[in-house]
Amino acid sequence: MKKIGFLSFGHWSPSPQSGTRSGSDALLQSIDLAVAAEELGADGAYFRVHHFARQLGSPFPLLAAAGAKTKRIELGTAVIDMRYENPLYMAEDAGAADLIAGGRLQLGISRGSPEQVIDGWRYFGYVPEEGKTDADMARRHAEIFLDLLRGEGFAQPNPRPMFPNPPGLLRLEPFSEGLRERIWWGAATNATAEWAAKLGMNLQSSTLKFDESGQPLHIQQAEQIRAYRAAWKEAGHTREPRVSVSRSIFALVNDMDRAYFGGSEGEDHFGYIEPEKRAVFGRTYAAEPDKLVEQLRQDEAIAEADTLLLTVPNQLGVAYNAHVIEAILKHVAPALGWR
Repeated sequence: MKKIGFLSFGHWSPSPQSGTRSGSDALLQSIDLAVAAEELGADGAYFRVHHFARQLGSPFPLLAAAGAKTKRIELGTAVIDMRYENPLYMAEDAGAADLIAGGRLQLGISRGSPEQVIDGWRYFGYVPEEGKTDADMARRHAEIFLDLLRGEGFAQPNPRPMFPNPPGLLRLEPFSEGLRERIWWGAATNATAEWAAKLGMNLQSSTLKFDESGQPLHIQQAEQIRAYRAAWKEAGHTREPRVSVSRSIFALVNDMDRAYFGGSEGEDHFGYIEPEKRAVFGRTYAAEPDKLVEQLRQDEAIAEADTLLLTVPNQLGVAYNAHVIEAILKHVAPALGWR
């Protein structure tokens, strides 16, 4: 059994060919797709966060709105770029959105990927400490955020407050019990996966990672997941961690599917998303359901993970993306024992 959700980048474009032409379209359609996915029996609605781009950039209003419109489905991110975040403000927003959703948030955070502008986090007011990198800053922000989610008081109360205070040091409010265990780290390397395990975060592995062996993506991801689980065990955590992988998977069940994805690339490829950092990019799986089942049986990382996130082409509209999700749930997942 696996949890199966979707992952949307929330792209929009004013092009007449796009079904998502504005920021309003992207946000409202994301909520509608979360509702539709829940009705289909999917387990999660996840959203990517990019700044300075025509994509979803401010996750908490969206998560709160989707939480108010749904009842069961998990609502998450993959991932929030912690270089841009004030951990204290984020803890308040996350607590509020999680309470609105009834404790269903699954927040993926990370160092982030190359952005649309140079050092965009500087415009948000964040600068790495002397001798530190932006990646170091992101990890430090993450550590502060995780500490805040423990709900322990740390702020000295005013002796003459406007409103009565409970005794002792004060924490940020609203506090949502259990959210600390529903934080995930998006790891691009084995080392950061092991670091996430030591801090007690769940693991997200995307459709790409930095190349560490020259092997196909699914083999490198499987090795990463095993390294993560070993580090988790060594850290002595008492709960079982969760692990997700993202994949572009399309079951070709009608002419529209074949027109959109029938000629999709079927091999991994290697390239550079940052200077001097070679990455492996995962293939797109697109085939008739019976062939798709056989291809997916060979994916070692999917086998290792408990959660699969289906990347969806959101600009093709809510109805078509719901069809993409339903086709996997109906024609592929049962044959693989995921349902």
